[in-house]
Amino acid sequence: MEQGTSLLYDLVGFDVAEVTVSPLGVRVLVLCCVQVQGCPDCGTVTDRVHSRRPVQVRDLPFGRPWLVRWDKRGMFCDQARCPRRTFVERSTQLGPRQRLTSRLRSHLERAVSGSRRAVSDVAREYGVSWWSVNHALVVAAARVCGPAPEGVRLLGVDETRARSVRWMLSEAGWKRSDPWMTSFVDLDLDPAHPGGLLGLAPGRSGASVRGWLGLQSQTFRDGIEVVAIDPSAPFARAPRELLPGATMVVDHWHLHRLAALMLTEVRQRATRERLGHRGRLTNDVWAYRRLLLRAGDSLTGRQKSRLQATFRHHDPTREILHAWAGKELLRHLPVKIDGGARPYEIRERLDVFYSHAARSNIPELTRLATTIDTWWPAVEAFLRLRITNARTEGYNTNIKLIKRTARGFRSQTNYERRILLANAATAA
Repeated sequence: MEQGTSLLYDLVGFDVAEVTVSPLGVRVLVLCCVQVQGCPDCGTVTDRVHSRRPVQVRDLPFGRPWLVRWDKRGMFCDQARCPRRTFVERSTQLGPRQRLTSRLRSHLERAVSGSRRAVSDVAREYGVSWWSVNHALVVAAARVCGPAPEGVRLLGVDETRARSVRWMLSEAGWKRSDPWMTSFVDLDLDPAHPGGLLGLAPGRSGASVRGWLGLQSQTFRDGIEVVAIDPSAPFARAPRELLPGATMVVDHWHLHRLAALMLTEVRQRATRERLGHRGRLTNDVWAYRRLLLRAGDSLTGRQKSRLQATFRHHDPTREILHAWAGKELLRHLPVKIDGGARPYEIRERLDVFYSHAARSNIPELTRLATTIDTWWPAVEAFLRLRITNARTEGYNTNIKLIKRTARGFRSQTNYERRILLANAATAA
């Protein structure tokens, strides 16, 4: 066969010996272009052929069906003292006992990792089995998975649900299975810094965070300067033990979330106590429940009038009004520092919120004030450093997209592997 055919086919290490066209497709016969081979045991080079046997090879599709056959040679070892008398030739494209070329395996891995497609979908397109695609992912993940790179200064920690809630029957009865997964992200936004998802750990407890940090090197842990977390005591305990020199931050989003949750709980309780049910569309408190959660300074005149009428006619105990006022006082705390407020001014506004919570004597508002007081050092560190966990939340969104595409994962290992490979493909 002419050399141009081999160049066009472009399978590294092989020459095309014959090409025939049949109703089943294009048949390609390839031969290894290296005439001499070395014994894998003793290294003796030989060109003596023992036998030939045809091997069916899977390669990249080129429009029409391609049937690739490799006439694989068996070689004699000329070293008399070598225990291996014969061996077969080897190639970088096709390792021992492999039927898929290296370039096909690379395409399979990129097709899954780069587009979040299901493994079965890619296997169907390339005409291979699910196990072949998954094996390509396993090999690629071995290069990606491992200890986090050193030089990380800003670490984000957050949890995401690994799969839906399940009820499992055990000897003690039905048990709720609520699996979670903790993600660790480099929050550095410097373009010169690679950043990205550093690792995953099953569960969302302090043991999960402690276990992942314990697997990293001491140099990695010493380099962490800031850790962004949710206001969760188990999450905070592990970084305090293993990262004593790092600053803990809790961003402003959690202040808004906790305040909105407090206001919703007060509204629900007050409505049940007054009406005996949670509220209906004809009740203004329930109809304007989303209006209560909006920022007060973004309301139009008509919306303010609706809230004032709701407080006046449907809130006889004034609990909903006081809870709404506490939410607004807390919401202004992280906003003021953007306008150049000094630390003592922030503290004065915080004292106003504490005083309002104490005067109102509402259980939910008192609990919120206690939570804010407990986590205020971490919140104050955020107001000073302006480091948020938004990047971690973004990666959690990507994780959920991968789970939805696959309709869930039975294997936690396969799930984590797909996440890390998708992250590596995006970073590349």
